[in-house]
Amino acid sequence: MKRDKSFQVVRNIVIAVLFICYLPGSAFADDLAEIRKRGVLRHLGINYANFVRETNEGVTGLDVELMQLFAKHLGVRYELVPTTWSRAFGDLTGTQVRKQGDSIIVEGKTPVRGDLIANGLTILPWRETLVNFSTPTFPTGVWLIARADSPLKPIVPSGTIATDINNVRGALKDRSVLTMKGTCLDPELYDLKATAADIHFYTASENLDEIAPAILGGAAESTLLDIPDALIALQKWPGDIKVIGPISPYQMMGVAVGKDNPELLSAFNLFFQSLWLDGTYKELVRKYYPTVFLYLDDFFEHTVTQTN
Repeated sequence: MKRDKSFQVVRNIVIAVLFICYLPGSAFADDLAEIRKRGVLRHLGINYANFVRETNEGVTGLDVELMQLFAKHLGVRYELVPTTWSRAFGDLTGTQVRKQGDSIIVEGKTPVRGDLIANGLTILPWRETLVNFSTPTFPTGVWLIARADSPLKPIVPSGTIATDINNVRGALKDRSVLTMKGTCLDPELYDLKATAADIHFYTASENLDEIAPAILGGAAESTLLDIPDALIALQKWPGDIKVIGPISPYQMMGVAVGKDNPELLSAFNLFFQSLWLDGTYKELVRKYYPTVFLYLDDFFEHTVTQTN
């Protein structure tokens, strides 16, 4: 049965990808030459954590500065194009889709509004069927976070991530967990239903920054947060929340580019490699995520090489 289900998942994804590729009149993002001719790099960004931050004073964030440097490198102007989790891939590829269970549902054509997505975007298998990802730019993973007054207790680290995940999952029976569909916090990605947790979906908006304050307001006793967002939440609300432990293995974030755009992807990977080697990127990370080095320093010690 497990093999049959896996085959069905693969079949559904392949059908969806073929449908996307052969959708009549599909709009595609511009190639690198056309971006230079247009004179602007359109950065699709979702207001999230310290990757993309829109304030009254302007726009800032790790991925904003990274894309501004990339635009300068290309010799074009930088432009942030705000988007949402549900619209982002359509804004990039010209085909609007949504994930439903193990399938990707194609909903139709939509205007292409940007050249790449960069906002702390986790590299997930279903997303890789839609776009190509750059060299990993940031380490992540998903933690279970609870209010300080929750009976849930932080696990004792075992030294093995799989064991730690199982220990966290074992504590979730009948515990309320706030999640959001269509994001890296989607409970289907981690089979949370099998834990018998009381799963709640946040639907007030698509803003993941609202998840942590929502549990503090009583929406649930716990939530899923990816590591970068959890680090910010711990700084904002010290003593009000606690980390229970991991729900996922370590993951990676990257920049998403349309599958028809290999030149842009290659240019970014080479550019990113140069920032990594001269220390510029590590200093940007230190500016926006200084505490990440306490948890995931190994990522920033390895050597980046171009992957395509």
